[in-house]
This record gives sequence, C-alpha cells and structure tokens, in this order.
Amino acid sequence: MEVTPLVPQGLQVIQSYGGGGFTVAGVRHRGSILVMPNRTLAWALRAGDDLSIEALGSVIAEISETDLLLVGTGGTGLLISAPVRAALKGARVAVESMATPAACRTFNVLLAEERRVAAALMAFE
Repeated sequence: MEVTPLVPQGLQVIQSYGGGGFTVAGVRHRGSILVMPNRTLAWALRAGDDLSIEALGSVIAEISETDLLLVGTGGTGLLISAPVRAALKGARVAVESMATPAACRTFNVLLAEERRVAAALMAFE
C-alpha cells in the first residue's frame, strides 16, 4: 500500500534536508530557504542567528496568501520571541517553530492537504 501523500504536480515538495541545504521539487538549494506551495526562495539566515522581526521581514512580505508559517530552527527547536509572534499576528499569519526536520515533514503533509502554508527553514549540517 502506498503511504506517501498524493501531492498535485508542480508544488514545492521538500524531498531532502541536511548538508547545509535542501532539495525542493528536484532542485538543490544551499543555505536557508523560504518554501511556499508554488515557489522556493533563498532566506539569508543561518542556524543560530536571531529570529528577529528584521530576519523574518522578507518572509512576512512573501507570505500574504498564507495562514500558517512553519519556522524550522535548524537541528534543534528554538522559541520565537513575543515581538516576532506579534508581528506575524499583525500580518494575520499563525506561526509554529520546530526543528527543521520536523518543519519539513509538517510542510509536506499540510501541502498535500492543500493548506495555505509556508516554511522558513534554517539550513544545518
């Protein structure tokens, strides 16, 4: 029995992570990324950097059609500060932070469910 979720063709399925980057929809990306259902962009943030409003500013500008932002915080989970949560709430976007591997898996599941989701993912080795 096939247990892989069926995802419509052309969506940005995260196929692998680690080694300082990601493979999304057959394309290898070095460094951190922002993944939305229809495109993937570079994100200038490294694991361990501060998850500030400035660091997420470009992300907020790109996710106007999103209900949920998953933030992958590298190899371990980090909390998102109250000011950043408030900025995202002001943009009408719910946010969940977790380790990057969990964020990748969660993104793919929600993408398969046709949810309005984006993932800001910190790369890690």
